[in-house]
Amino acid sequence: MSSPKEKAEYFRALHVPGRPLVLFNIWDPGSAKAVAEAGAHAIATGSWSVANANGYADGERLPLDLAMDNLLRIVQAVDLAVTVDIESGYGKTPGEVGRTIDRTVLAGAIGCNLEDSFPENGALREVAEQVERIKHARKAADEVNVSYFINARTDVFFQASTQGHDDNMLADALGRARAYADAGANGLFVPGLTDETLIARLAAASPLPINIMVGEKTPSLSRLAQLGVARVSHGPNPYLAAMKTLQNAARDAAIAI
Repeated sequence: MSSPKEKAEYFRALHVPGRPLVLFNIWDPGSAKAVAEAGAHAIATGSWSVANANGYADGERLPLDLAMDNLLRIVQAVDLAVTVDIESGYGKTPGEVGRTIDRTVLAGAIGCNLEDSFPENGALREVAEQVERIKHARKAADEVNVSYFINARTDVFFQASTQGHDDNMLADALGRARAYADAGANGLFVPGLTDETLIARLAAASPLPINIMVGEKTPSLSRLAQLGVARVSHGPNPYLAAMKTLQNAARDAAIAI
């Protein structure tokens, strides 16, 4: 598996409802190599982890040039499909989002996460606005003849605590899924959703394969498979665990001295 097209097609085929692709999100070439050597089928960056590893907060505060340089070095470090978290696309306009996608393709990515909230405050964009952003992303990706995977992230379930997740939010997420699919998205990422009933209903009704993010209240991997999930992401958890291990080792070393 060497060409971007082959990697992209393989990556797309890994999204099977009931047999989810598990992505242990990484942040730099070293973490990418470690995860690849552990037997991963693909590599995915996490924007929060990449930003924090480089001294920035999340929310597109990491300069795009730095993000793309980091992506290029990750792609060069592993012989696996690499999908990149580009938050809301680093663009005020749909055209700017398309240019960002161009840059990810040039760096070797075969897919991205593209979220529908504003990076500065997490508020949801109107569906029509996000549809235009996805359309421009799709057009940019298709121009290079790679089966680029646009994982459309909706932050509907980040707008309320888990206790507030209900049928209205599910309906909003499904409406967005249909609109985003029509615009050219390939997957639907729903971080924050943990309720088994809502996950199952969303997976059954969505025109796009569902991506769930691991959290304290998330069902087990085997249960997520039973619910029809096609992709599971670990988000910032691997970075947080690695930094905790490093911190503990440094503390133990200081005590030993």
